[in-house]
Amino acid sequence: MNRRQLLALGGVAGGAVLLPTAETSVAQARIHAPQPVGHDHGRAAPAVAVRPDVSEFSVPMPLPPVLAPVVSRHDVQIFRLAIKPADVSILPGVLTPAYTYGGSFIGPTIRAKAGRRVIVSYQNQLSVPTNVHLHGAHVAASSDGYPMDLIEPGGTRIYDYPNRQQGATLWYHDHSHHTEAEHVFRGLHGFYLIEDEEEADLRLPSGAYDVPIMIRDAAFDAEGKLAFSFDPSTRTTLLVNGKPQPYFRVAARKYRFRLLNSASERVLQLNLGGAEMVQIASDGGLLPAPVPRTELVLASAERVELVVDFSRYPVGSQLVLSDGSTPLLRFDVVRSAPDNSRVPDRLRPLPALPKATVYREVSLGFDFTSGDLPIGVMNGRPFDHNRVDFQIKRGTTEIWNITNADPEFVTHTFHMHLEQFRVLERNGGAPSPDDAGRKDTVFIPVGGSVKIQTTFTDYLGRYVYHCHFLDHSSLGMMAQMEIVG
Repeated sequence: MNRRQLLALGGVAGGAVLLPTAETSVAQARIHAPQPVGHDHGRAAPAVAVRPDVSEFSVPMPLPPVLAPVVSRHDVQIFRLAIKPADVSILPGVLTPAYTYGGSFIGPTIRAKAGRRVIVSYQNQLSVPTNVHLHGAHVAASSDGYPMDLIEPGGTRIYDYPNRQQGATLWYHDHSHHTEAEHVFRGLHGFYLIEDEEEADLRLPSGAYDVPIMIRDAAFDAEGKLAFSFDPSTRTTLLVNGKPQPYFRVAARKYRFRLLNSASERVLQLNLGGAEMVQIASDGGLLPAPVPRTELVLASAERVELVVDFSRYPVGSQLVLSDGSTPLLRFDVVRSAPDNSRVPDRLRPLPALPKATVYREVSLGFDFTSGDLPIGVMNGRPFDHNRVDFQIKRGTTEIWNITNADPEFVTHTFHMHLEQFRVLERNGGAPSPDDAGRKDTVFIPVGGSVKIQTTFTDYLGRYVYHCHFLDHSSLGMMAQMEIVG
């Protein structure tokens, strides 16, 4: 692997585009897992990506549809959702074949209540196997979306989510081993929002003023079809709720924005042109207190919740959310509106950390010794579902030191299934502002390390932890832990 090939594996950050090479394309074609074959998107070889000609801020930002339950009681909600191919509108005037939940490129939002069980029946109408992982959820192993627990074409699987956790912005996506990167790239992603009564009492912006926003990148061929390869530098089109550089009309009042980076391999450097954004939550829910921000880093799979008060700006104002210097979304202040919402000085305290009794080292990296066939490894070994890497006793509190073991240019994110964690240190010092609160995903830059702590509470069974640059996990950068009684 030469320097430019490492760049391709290292991802894209802050709107910077990394250049592919002919050698990179050959290597990626050889390491790419078999592509799905059939009427829905099958290709003999990766398509050549082109940059679509799209005008800035020419289309409105859509809101994901909200999924209606087929059964709704005080103790349980039951949903049905088809996983199916569909032609979707992403680029103006073009229909793009995609994999979808329910027919929309951003899957329908599932709104859940803390303590109220949710059951979702997924039917796979694709021609390829898939599954569903509820990212950030505390669930039994049988409903976690283990990479080898597949829904075969024509099959149905029921996932049971007890929602025994506080309010938080979660998301659901494909997690089928070796194909998760391509399936999420093609559209298998959606929001899952848990709400709780304690949070409701805070009177944060709600209803129409509580807006989920999914940011990701994409690559298209000359016909407007999604062009998948393992090279993130080809994904030059940034999408906000499935549209390139849309606008969103807002009232002159406070809004709560739930931001998710669902890109397979990108680090966003978000800003509002110097305007203040008040962070109120991270992956696992509310922070202890609001934090004013003018910029923040959001790596693949991370979430952040922000309150923006547009009453500070006169009607007719326009504010642009950008990734570095690349515009993503324009907010147009178009009207005045009453506002009885607030951002209180105190949100939700974090519980005291119990004493840790187990310490572990985890490294993420690539094995380049096989020539042009890099293999993703955790602690030096690629994923093997027959091997348990860590056996953990239920009830134990552990500290993990997670290190990026790769040479320069290659960055990673780390995601743990089952439990949220707290960041104790970054690079041997204090955590960054982006590490605050309950987390399930953290960014590990070049030469970086992050120390986290978590307690493994009630569920038993096998769960995975991995790099959430899905291009990397698809190549084996994943391991598994077994929680035992």
